Amino acid sequence: MKFLIVFVALFAVALAAPAGQEAEILRSESDVGPESFKYDWETSDGQAAQATGELKNVGSENEALAVRGSYRFVGDDGVTYEVTYIADENGFQPQGAHLPVAPEA
Repeated sequence: MKFLIVFVALFAVALAAPAGQEAEILRSESDVGPESFKYDWETSDGQAAQATGELKNVGSENEALAVRGSYRFVGDDGVTYEVTYIADENGFQPQGAHLPVAPEA
């Protein structure tokens, strides 16, 4: 769970507005339990993120965290970018209109 807290904190810092520009928090909700979590937030500058995570195979040798979520932000070019993702035992799998798609094998 420490990894999750650090990840969310670093993500928030990476998307922080430049100095001098203050964004207001429009919505911020979270629910963190021992085997699952959920968060959802949005700011006045167009940023937003939401995710849900669940610990799979609890107590087994194959215990893994499965996360589904999305985030969006307005780039320096004024375009709003959105990424949806799954992160689980198969790795981080992002999707977005601006991201390249790997060719089928």
